Amino acid sequence: MRKVARVVLLDPQDRILLLYGHEPEDPSDNWWFTPGGGVEGEETREEAALRELAEETGITEVELGPVLWRRTCSFPFAGRRWDQDEWYYLARTTQTATQALGLTELERRSVAGARWWTCQELTEAHETVYPTRLAGLLRRLLDEGPPARPEILDTEIV
Repeated sequence: MRKVARVVLLDPQDRILLLYGHEPEDPSDNWWFTPGGGVEGEETREEAALRELAEETGITEVELGPVLWRRTCSFPFAGRRWDQDEWYYLARTTQTATQALGLTELERRSVAGARWWTCQELTEAHETVYPTRLAGLLRRLLDEGPPARPEILDTEIV
């Protein structure tokens, strides 16, 4: 099980940053997802969240908050199955320009951009977004604030 740290990054207007990705050999198989990735070596999940955010977006001016959600997922990608234990950290930033300078070779073949979304835009989107209930989760976060303890999301197996 791969340990993963993801970031729910909000700007001063409460927009969320999502990355646009696709299957490396099939750009029509695409989706939006939160920045983040696997924990490396001895780093903590918090360190992994900040490192991945910097690598994938160039954003380093971040206030990392609590873990909002936890999720187990399993999905095929790039010719293999990925089984992940994901923790989603809340983070805030005023830095909204993105520049993906630290992508791995696989990420360079599968990440095609980034976009800031309002909650309303996310609710109305017809694209695939992970986690699948992100619009509702974001609406509750904005309305009620972070949960007292991380919420365990449904397991997603694709």
